[in-house]
Amino acid sequence: MINFHKDHANLVNVALLVFALLSTGIAVAPALTMQDNNAPLPDMPKMTDQERRGLSVYVAEGCIGCHTQQVRNIAMDKTWGDRPSIPSDYYFSKERPNIWQATPSLLGSERTGPDLTNVGKRQASEAWQMLHLYNPRMVVKGSVMPRYGWLFQEVDSAQVKPGDVVVAVPADKLDKPGMKVIATLRAKDLVAYLLSLKQAPLPSGTVAPEFIETPAPNGKAVAAAAPGAAPAAVDGSAVFSQVCAACHQPDAKGLPGAFPPLAGSPVVNDKDALKMVDIVLGGYTGRPGYGPMPPQAENLNDDEIAAVINYVKSHFGNDAPPTDAATVKSQRAVIAPQSVK
Repeated sequence: MINFHKDHANLVNVALLVFALLSTGIAVAPALTMQDNNAPLPDMPKMTDQERRGLSVYVAEGCIGCHTQQVRNIAMDKTWGDRPSIPSDYYFSKERPNIWQATPSLLGSERTGPDLTNVGKRQASEAWQMLHLYNPRMVVKGSVMPRYGWLFQEVDSAQVKPGDVVVAVPADKLDKPGMKVIATLRAKDLVAYLLSLKQAPLPSGTVAPEFIETPAPNGKAVAAAAPGAAPAAVDGSAVFSQVCAACHQPDAKGLPGAFPPLAGSPVVNDKDALKMVDIVLGGYTGRPGYGPMPPQAENLNDDEIAAVINYVKSHFGNDAPPTDAATVKSQRAVIAPQSVK
């Protein structure tokens, strides 16, 4: 019989064997099984070379220290994604960057900043992402995120070359009048990666995992909607806060030289009820001095677009004809026939 009190060599050997068995059974085997039986979702696009370079920049700049990429199955995470995350969401990010580096762990554990799982949908504007990296507090006043100024160059206007991405920095925020801020290749790659972060839809007929509702103050679970009950109306103010306010600002006054105001805007108050529908679906480049607005046809469904348009048209001093989901649906067929929502 082995006496572990005296036979220290065998004590170490047995402890090592138990550790190896537990590690294999608890960590290694399940990980291999999940990897071998995991596949990308049908509509999940493969990462481009630029997006993969951007992933490397994301890791190198330490973004994983403050941002997660995991939508947990609890109610408080609904704001970060359309559904809880599943293993397939990470299929294309599992490849090693190169022979010297291991696969980066993107899940993260800290939410000093918001979760980025669906940031390509929430904040789909390249102009916003660039300005946010250059100086976060220009677009989010209370942000604690550091500036990533080294990802940009300040040059004289005459030095701007065709193909350069000029960041929409307000004139009064420039260090020197007449200077232009252009994005380096690393900045463009990082933004391309961030804009690619969108939850892919589940295959038709697949039921998404449910979010666990937060218990009520009395300790009981929040009552679920009755079977067959009509779905709750979309909250236009919530859609505005999640998707639009990042650029147009919470007060809808915009950011001079970067993002146009919606408060009192002649575009918003146009008597043509279809104009705002067309803009939200297909994007807009008609405001001189401002960056383009990205189309939202793939990011918002018909009810969400109708709700947010009606919210903007009836708030911030605006007064314009409302619209409805049926109108959005008919215009979608004309403007974005490939986008079915």
